[in-house]
Amino acid sequence: MRFDIISVLPALLESPFAHSILQRAQKKGLSEIHVHNLRDYSTHKQKSVDDYQYGGGSGMVMSIEPFANCMDYLMSERDYDEIIFMTPDGETLKQTIANELSSKKNIIILCGHYKGIDQRIRDLYVTREISIGDYVLSGGELPAAVLVDTVVRLLPGVLNDETSALSDSFQGELLDAPVYTRPADWKGHRVPDILLSGNEAAINNWRHDQALERTQKRRPDLLK
Repeated sequence: MRFDIISVLPALLESPFAHSILQRAQKKGLSEIHVHNLRDYSTHKQKSVDDYQYGGGSGMVMSIEPFANCMDYLMSERDYDEIIFMTPDGETLKQTIANELSSKKNIIILCGHYKGIDQRIRDLYVTREISIGDYVLSGGELPAAVLVDTVVRLLPGVLNDETSALSDSFQGELLDAPVYTRPADWKGHRVPDILLSGNEAAINNWRHDQALERTQKRRPDLLK
């Protein structure tokens, strides 16, 4: 699976993709992550990628031409399943979206800055707009890293235990049950006896009940 991320600050994405699961996925050849510097596609002498907005108002707007130049080049090389713009007014990222995107082959992700990007980019190129929450960040790089992480970890062969992703929170529309490891007794705080019983059916029932209880308490909206 290939991701092409277009950013005016590509250095912000160096660390997230160079460690842990994302690094392992790339080394295994299961995922390719390419970050493109938007300024490389600017036709201005100063490599500017923004301008004042029509109609007045505060904040600069990212220009259409650098994005279009970069995407046109990428799309001349291969077909893309999705062109995603990370924006606070997009659909909120959920596990079901990550599951869906994990079946794609090639994805472009656009990272905005300043007041936003020229609407014509969204109208003419973008196929999907995604938000990671109801708040505003300085740019789209961190949301892009979050999106890539949620998708790549679902690819077959990325996780050492592939069943782990299937039992994550939100996979079954429930939060995950509590988890424990050794020691079984730490300063009088014991692991629930059921988890030490070896009774797989009883353990699964306990985990489901705990997940349901936690979801009812913390995220009752998920049960609607």
